[in-house]
Amino acid sequence: MTPSRIHRLSLTHFRNYRAATLQVGGDMVVLVGPNGAGKTNCMEAVSLLSPGRGLRRATLEDIADNQGNGSWAVSAEVEGALGLATLGTGIDAPTGEAGTTRRCRIDREPVSSATAFGDHLRIVWLTPSMDGLFMGAASERRRFFDRLVLAIDSEHSSRVSALERSLRSRNRLLEVRNYDDHWCDAIERETAELAVAVAASRGQTAAKLALMLRERGAASAFPSAEIALDGWMENALLAEPATAVEDRYREILRASRPRDAAAGRTLDGPHLTDLRVVYAPKNMPARDASTGEQKALLIGLVLAHATMVAEMTGIVPLLLLDEVVAHLDPGRRKALFDELAKLGAQVWMTGADPAAFADIGPTGEIFDVESGRATRRG
Repeated sequence: MTPSRIHRLSLTHFRNYRAATLQVGGDMVVLVGPNGAGKTNCMEAVSLLSPGRGLRRATLEDIADNQGNGSWAVSAEVEGALGLATLGTGIDAPTGEAGTTRRCRIDREPVSSATAFGDHLRIVWLTPSMDGLFMGAASERRRFFDRLVLAIDSEHSSRVSALERSLRSRNRLLEVRNYDDHWCDAIERETAELAVAVAASRGQTAAKLALMLRERGAASAFPSAEIALDGWMENALLAEPATAVEDRYREILRASRPRDAAAGRTLDGPHLTDLRVVYAPKNMPARDASTGEQKALLIGLVLAHATMVAEMTGIVPLLLLDEVVAHLDPGRRKALFDELAKLGAQVWMTGADPAAFADIGPTGEIFDVESGRATRRG
């Protein structure tokens, strides 16, 4: 299998980095420093070398260094599925004449979007903002799971966005008192096609990830989970032809026009799907587990997902683990490093205490981060 690796990362006017370059040689890349130094900013820059909006889901304008002209850029020399390549992304200085457009390049040649980066790298991440995942809204779990799907299917984000646009168009049409049935039919046909495509990718990923989690079982230091999607369409597609499910959803949309018009939104479909997670060792919903158990469960999910990505795509994903060891005891920290080493991935981690990374092994390297500068130790 081909591991995804970054050899050199360059940032220009990115958050608190006016200009910085990291030469990376290790399998474990650790960024240590005080809060606010720029550790997570660096991780965010790496995450933008994959399809989607990055680990913070920030707007393009918010990323720019506030002392610059509004432009920013991330460039990386990577080694991935297609060998060595240079990936780059960023925005030009705003002119006020048009909306901000993100530019993406591979080997300095423009590409249509960051989706093309998926041919070179696969990236998986875990951040502190995910710690409340099991207690939060269904929309947060759905977004988390869509990110898991995206690491396997780099077109998934585009389909999800297209489905959201189609649903908005239908909602606007239903706002008109005497809406045109023919226009509704056309929009609902498009909506159903996109909904089935999104649901199919989710359902296939959930089934394979559930199997991977069962296989891990008690062999890992991190607890196993049982997962399932709480959405009729994703589950129906596991046993029925896509055309039959699409026809059924189209009929549901047609029949529910008065109800949806009154609600101002579409009340049925995969845009409302939830992710159910059970903490397997105690056979209880993940939301009822302790804070520490939930953290360990998330780590186990991400490790299983990374293994699945490698097996399904032949590309070992690059892992971004932001503040992942902060609440782990020494034994579980060492177990995490051992599992990451077995995966064979390049892993980027952050933390405030360098002592927490004493067991990363000889292939690791630590960078001290302070005020937008990163310096390799030793």
